[in-house]
Amino acid sequence: MISQWYRIFFYFVVFILLQVLVANNIHLFGYATPFVYLCAIFKLPFDMSRSKVISLSFFLGLLIDIFSNTFGIHAAACSFMGLMRMPVMKGFVDVREIPEGSIPSFRLFGYGRYIRYILLLVAIHHIALFLIESFGFFRPALMLIRMFSSILFTSILLLVIESFNLSNAKSG
Repeated sequence: MISQWYRIFFYFVVFILLQVLVANNIHLFGYATPFVYLCAIFKLPFDMSRSKVISLSFFLGLLIDIFSNTFGIHAAACSFMGLMRMPVMKGFVDVREIPEGSIPSFRLFGYGRYIRYILLLVAIHHIALFLIESFGFFRPALMLIRMFSSILFTSILLLVIESFNLSNAKSG
């Protein structure tokens, strides 16, 4: 149990640093911004209570907001993503058959279901984030381009990060 909290803390620190120092400075074609810090939420154990997931998601988003000077939009979007995590997960796997302490991964879900799981949760986060950020539909075409390009870019990066975990597990 203690080692689980160390792992969660490690993921939070690493992905916050990656987001703040690297990813916040990337704007692919001027539209797509990756949000790699979401990987810390994806790596929370299946059996973690919903309230803990929402609290940790809020805390992660709040830290990103503090370092990015974004006034709570990441905290709100991450909280919503944390709220939706278990219902989305139940749509892809039978959570009763998942061993205690398991972490969502390619191996646990299978490739197709894990890719859809990542895409759906990233889409939930990004739609909330961009709607809160735009606070309306002032320039809807631009918002949609930024939203969909960021969903695609973030999802690809998260899947690449997960593929490194898969190759480490095979070699270990």
